[in-house]
Amino acid sequence: MIVKMKFLQISGPQSDIDRMCNKYLSRHEMQLESAIAELKTTDNLQPFIEVNPYRDPLGKAEQFCALLGDTQASPDTSLSRDEMMGLLRDINHDYVDFQEKRERLKKKAGELKETANALEPFRSLEINLGHVSTYQFLKIRFGRIGLDYYGRLEKYLFEDLDAVFLEGSRNDSYVYGGYITANKDKAKVDALFNSLHFERIHLTNEYKEGTPEEIRMTVQKEIEKTDQEIAEVDEKEASLMSSNASKLLGAKQRLTELAEYFDIRKKAAIIEDEENKDGHYVICGWMSEADVEQFLKEIKDDDRVMAVVEENKEKFFGEPPTKLKNPKFFKPFEMFIEMYGLPAADEMDPTMFVALTYTLIFGAMFGDLGQGALLFIVGGILYLKKRMNLAGIISVAGVFSMFFGVMYGSVFGFEDVMPAMWLKPVDAMTNLPFIGQLNTVFIVAIAFGMGLNLLVMLFQIINAAKAHDLEDMLFSHNGIAGLVFYAFIVMTIVLYMTGHKTPGNILMVIFLGIPILLFLFKEPLGNIVEKRHKKMEVGKGMFLVQGFFELFETMLSYFSNTLSYVRIGAFAVSHAAIMQVVLMLSGAENGSPNWIGIVIGNAIVMLLEGLVVGIQVLRLEYYEMFSRFYKGSGREFKPFNQINTK
Repeated sequence: MIVKMKFLQISGPQSDIDRMCNKYLSRHEMQLESAIAELKTTDNLQPFIEVNPYRDPLGKAEQFCALLGDTQASPDTSLSRDEMMGLLRDINHDYVDFQEKRERLKKKAGELKETANALEPFRSLEINLGHVSTYQFLKIRFGRIGLDYYGRLEKYLFEDLDAVFLEGSRNDSYVYGGYITANKDKAKVDALFNSLHFERIHLTNEYKEGTPEEIRMTVQKEIEKTDQEIAEVDEKEASLMSSNASKLLGAKQRLTELAEYFDIRKKAAIIEDEENKDGHYVICGWMSEADVEQFLKEIKDDDRVMAVVEENKEKFFGEPPTKLKNPKFFKPFEMFIEMYGLPAADEMDPTMFVALTYTLIFGAMFGDLGQGALLFIVGGILYLKKRMNLAGIISVAGVFSMFFGVMYGSVFGFEDVMPAMWLKPVDAMTNLPFIGQLNTVFIVAIAFGMGLNLLVMLFQIINAAKAHDLEDMLFSHNGIAGLVFYAFIVMTIVLYMTGHKTPGNILMVIFLGIPILLFLFKEPLGNIVEKRHKKMEVGKGMFLVQGFFELFETMLSYFSNTLSYVRIGAFAVSHAAIMQVVLMLSGAENGSPNWIGIVIGNAIVMLLEGLVVGIQVLRLEYYEMFSRFYKGSGREFKPFNQINTK
């Protein structure tokens, strides 16, 4: 059902808006509308231009709470506004210090790791780096050279080169090491090595004494010490947050509320008052009837809050938003309504209708006691634990699958375990006049579809009456004219198929001819009953031609819409046939079934055919039923205080 909405206008002193929101409005769901846009007839309306002072502190509170991880602390909401701000300032001061110290240590650790990595290829060299940097007559260059160039260096140049190359290590691409040469030859040797693409690596001079390996070990100890200092900073930061966990969580909760309440100013307006410099705020929006009644009771003795209920809001300010309220059993099926579109205020809520027809049709198409029980159990568990609407729908559909499984006498595809309470879909046949033998399930499916078509036409008449649309209610192919036309055809078919006398020619002219004329002249007749002075946009000849094709389309839609329900019987028969194939392939007919094959076959059928059946039933709902009576043009009810509705 659709919750009835009222348009509420709230006002009071500008300085009192936060108190009003915190004390009264926070207890109720209200969809706010722009006061300036809605209250066009009110003079001197000005927007609020204040910046929300709670957003930045809220951002800090959220940042600190994220550092708490999965804490079990309970929020402490006893702090005042000033106490919350002071707490966040103090924690942020320490947090910034921790961040700066951590960044310095991380930078230091990075530099040390670069030094260690640079020394790694030269670990095998027994050279004191502190000493070689002080040589007066010799120069040593450390670096790497490609393997192919190093081969040329060994083969052609070492005999004539006044230098010694000390190899440290090598990999698949490079040889690492250093060459030593006299000062007088360094220019020639450097030029030669450069021509062979020798890449210089400058080792640190920070450590005056020691071989590359000794220096690397010293650097590694520095790295470990720095990592320990970073860990200590992390520990102090975590301790700071955990010691204030309850207060931080409480501050986040309260600041979220205060920020939401302050943001109401985006929708509110100010009325300037010459006598009162403070002025008055104005808030307007939609609230349910029950909430409006309770809200008015709460503010009855508060002279700083005034509220006015606009009874004729629908006529002057647009359509109210839609809020659905259905029993828990039908609640999951609201998902299908939201997918198609929420009902407008003057439409009926089709949730219960969808819940009943969807599950009933699904059960008829997927009738099996065992498989239905599994759908019921698995879907029910997922719905109770995860609150998944689709799982709830599957669970309810499983109940109807179990029911039709009993009616068909089918348990996991076995049809000899229990007798059918109604019929076997594959074997049941009925002899009809003119047609001959036809599967009984097909006949029942078409009859059921005819009944649903009549029912949704009644829904359309109700919706049109609510919307005061006399044209659609009286003359459309889904209104009273269409109901009379289709009902007479259904009655005639039923009488003929059951061997009874069909209506005479006069009755056919009345109950078929008159509705056809009403279909054809729907627009001019609608203008008359609606008292619209509207001229025909096309000539009479073109109007009749256009009307003829529309009439043909209407007749075709009746036929195709009715025939579409054959899929109910088709899937019921195909499900039974597929399960017979599964049992046959598993050797069940020989008396020694392969139970693994039966389990796998049932699982595949449940997944694939269950998915297809679910989609096909939803197609019937949307295209064959909704298209006749439901528009889904409503807008969702979105209360500002989502905090309190979660």
